[in-house]
Amino acid sequence: MNQKIFGLHAVKQIFNTDISSILEIWVQQNSKNLQDLIKDAQQHGIPIQTVAKKSLDKLSENGHHQGIIINYRVPPTPSLEQILKSLKVSPFLLILDEIQDPHNLGACLRTADAAGVHAVIIPKNKACKLTPTVRKIASGAAENIPLIEVTNLVRTLNWLQKQGIWIIGTDDYSKTSIFESKLTGPLAIVMGAEGEGLRRLTKENCDSLVSIPMLGKIESLNVSVATGICLYEVVRQTKGKVSKFKDLTGF
Repeated sequence: MNQKIFGLHAVKQIFNTDISSILEIWVQQNSKNLQDLIKDAQQHGIPIQTVAKKSLDKLSENGHHQGIIINYRVPPTPSLEQILKSLKVSPFLLILDEIQDPHNLGACLRTADAAGVHAVIIPKNKACKLTPTVRKIASGAAENIPLIEVTNLVRTLNWLQKQGIWIIGTDDYSKTSIFESKLTGPLAIVMGAEGEGLRRLTKENCDSLVSIPMLGKIESLNVSVATGICLYEVVRQTKGKVSKFKDLTGF
């Protein structure tokens, strides 16, 4: 599958990690800050088109392209089984239950990568996909961390539990604070959709439910902000010793 990728951070990440999968490049006229990328692309024999800004606006559907768009051959995503088998440390997963906003998904991917999450899992239906906008917001994280789409999220939760992974769901009504919970060992953090939170069946199939204390007058946090708090509480409890998985680009 090919996809047009835009945004300087996302493009640079692909240049650094997977330049051989770049098929074509469109660059805005008189873009002096892109000369290093252009030179690198020329050395790899990648076709480059220099075009007007309005052409990039059209190609990106008026996205914030920052003067460059690439046509990228997206590599196959490793399966969840492959990822777990490759790990030499306790699995650390993030599960997003029907996140709809591409900006939230991109922000969650960026935070997950920063926190050392090994994979992010989403349902195939009623959830935002890995679009160019998501990649742009993720600022290169989408190229570092696998985004796994599953047909049945509850079935996936049950399978993960059989692999010895503790499933921790987030729920505003839980009386257990995330800061009072043990978050070490193999685990997956499950975050709910914007406004709706976790679906009933998702909630019922978690091993435990936790909440983030709300000390002010607002009732809830943006899902990407809440995700950051939860993931970094895991990092705090594991003293930052959360490792990445090995390279899986060969799958």
